[in-house]
Amino acid sequence: MEEFRLDGLTVKEHLLILAEEGNRKFTEGLHPGVEHVLGIRLPALRKLAARIAKADWESYLDTADGFYMEERMLQGMVLGCIRPDEDVEVYLHRVTRFVWIINSWSVCDTFKFGGGKAFIRRNEARLWEYLKEWMKASGEYEVRFGVVMGMSYFLDEAHLDEYLSLLDGIRHEGYYVRMAVAWALSFCFVKFPEQTMAFLRHCHLDDFTFRKTIQKIGESYRVSEDMKKAVRALKRRQPLLLFRQLAYFMINFTAAQLCFSR
Repeated sequence: MEEFRLDGLTVKEHLLILAEEGNRKFTEGLHPGVEHVLGIRLPALRKLAARIAKADWESYLDTADGFYMEERMLQGMVLGCIRPDEDVEVYLHRVTRFVWIINSWSVCDTFKFGGGKAFIRRNEARLWEYLKEWMKASGEYEVRFGVVMGMSYFLDEAHLDEYLSLLDGIRHEGYYVRMAVAWALSFCFVKFPEQTMAFLRHCHLDDFTFRKTIQKIGESYRVSEDMKKAVRALKRRQPLLLFRQLAYFMINFTAAQLCFSR
């Protein structure tokens, strides 16, 4: 299939031109370990995505490359600019192909569903099931996609309990999964403080994710100081501190036994 072109240039050529006005070193610093970063500014990338969406976007998606991180990000942005297919499964198949190539937190987090709120309302049940599948996946960015999109589109009264339960059940050890869960829970707390507080008192989060959740809630400008104090009081004791306290107790207990045995 012939490669998609816009104004006579390939998409890669457009991206390399935009990269000249970008900030590669800064962007690389935000994406440790991610290769082939151009550092294109997001507004410029979004403008290009909107232009592609008005052209032969199907041809673009069928021939799109993913060598540069921004090439992957652009595919997600185009999916957010087009009018979704009448058959939601066809559109979700396109989204799935995108999820499989996500290689950074920003490629994941800049995605949005096309069609606006009307598309979400019309396909609410199917989209929720779709995101739940990703939250139970095995890949780091697949799980993050489910968590972040769940937060973006289904953080409401109707889905809160199930969403919290899903977050509590995630056992993926990837850093970007754990940070996404903490981020999502901080948003849950802002919107539903009482329910989220009750969840945090009895949740099964690993210690790292739990600490990051407390930290992010504490950093939020939308949480009162009194609520922040209440959340900080939930902090778990560190394993090393508990070990030291236990060792101190055992030493003193043994010393006391020796004194009484003389």
